Amino acid sequence: MVRVSTDTTGLTAAPGAAIDWPDLPAKQQPSYDPAELAHVLSVLGTYPPLVFAGEADLLRERMAAVAAGRAFTLQGGDCAETLADVTGPNIRDRIKTILQMAVVLTYGAGTPIVKVGRMAGQFAKPRSRDDETRGGVTLPAYRGDMVNGFEFTPEARRHDADRLLRAYHASSATLNLVRGFTSGGFADLRSVHAWNKGFIQGPAQKRYEQMAHQIDRAVRFLEASGVADAEEMRRVEFFSAHEALVLDYERPMVRRDHRTGLLYDTASHFVWVGERTRDLDGAHIDFVSRVQNPVGVKLGPTADRDTVLALMDKIDPERTPGRLTFITRMGADQIRDVLPALLTSLGEEAHRVSWVCDPMHGNTFTSPSGHKTRRFEDVVEEVRGFFAAHAEAGTHPGGIHVELTGNDVTECVGGVHPVDLDDLGLRYETLCDPRLNHQQSLELAFVVAEMLERGVH
Repeated sequence: MVRVSTDTTGLTAAPGAAIDWPDLPAKQQPSYDPAELAHVLSVLGTYPPLVFAGEADLLRERMAAVAAGRAFTLQGGDCAETLADVTGPNIRDRIKTILQMAVVLTYGAGTPIVKVGRMAGQFAKPRSRDDETRGGVTLPAYRGDMVNGFEFTPEARRHDADRLLRAYHASSATLNLVRGFTSGGFADLRSVHAWNKGFIQGPAQKRYEQMAHQIDRAVRFLEASGVADAEEMRRVEFFSAHEALVLDYERPMVRRDHRTGLLYDTASHFVWVGERTRDLDGAHIDFVSRVQNPVGVKLGPTADRDTVLALMDKIDPERTPGRLTFITRMGADQIRDVLPALLTSLGEEAHRVSWVCDPMHGNTFTSPSGHKTRRFEDVVEEVRGFFAAHAEAGTHPGGIHVELTGNDVTECVGGVHPVDLDDLGLRYETLCDPRLNHQQSLELAFVVAEMLERGVH
């Protein structure tokens, strides 16, 4: 994220490990060796912040605009980052994809877009089972590179506390490159054509190129008129986000802002709590209630009024604008039945938070070939249902939260340039959940831009 000083004097060096965290139940936690973990925590707590309090405060201001209906947020990135994939080309293509989607949304709908990358910390995933069995051999389930390795061996599947340090360094490298890309000219609006290079061509790319020509003309006009600030066009605000799942990573990264004495999770600008760990009396909700970052909570189809109000009272008792975001993941077949009633039941309280749609996690199924996948059409249908629910309740549809990659993978089926079920094995690269490829991501942006512009539900 740029336009914010990287001065670290706003944060004290006191690590989160020194804070007296309450002993509360914490689901989905690794089983690290206690001695190894103690050493790693002592090291991690001395490392510099990855993000800074002022940056988190700015994102909170931007999310306040989202809650008020004056902006729309695009949150996108990997299902689960891997240490091996922290490379320049992978990070560049993911950023290019998100920038392209944001341009489509901004230009097509005339709406400011808050850009948040699901990256630089998304190295862990909750799992439905603790173990995995293959050929009569049972080993711990793969929980993301922050915890263990994907290879099905006892050595790889061991929960290794040293991976917390490796995840920190990978996140630092990612953010360093993101800052360079977003402030060094790569994100210049005069480079919109360059963002399309290197991808397999398809209908969405052609449509994007047509829009890019129109943007070129608009930018030239603004420059000739003396209205555009050349330096401003070179930069873009870009924030990081991940699920605050592994508390042994998040807690040591908490720092105290010396200006206010308040706590910030310096591992990311925005963190969220998942559907499986959002117990009101659990450690995860307690954690996000204590830090000042803008935070999110995932809500599935079983969420009700009392649960949502209790979460608001626990995390955001003062109803601070931009503080809390609810990320709904209802499923395409349930959202139109469930979400309008939930929003309506909340009354005015529904206007005090941001609402973002995760159209991915409620639409996963297993193909005949055994690959977990999602239908692009289901993703679109859930977003349409999300918009329709907010129109019915009189609230603001605040954004989308999408698992995507800049690579031309074959993990989700459908789209204008379709991936068929038989194609899934061609480039199925995810280690956890299926992601939209570049073509599908761009196509989704065009669809959402039309919803924003025309109010199509």
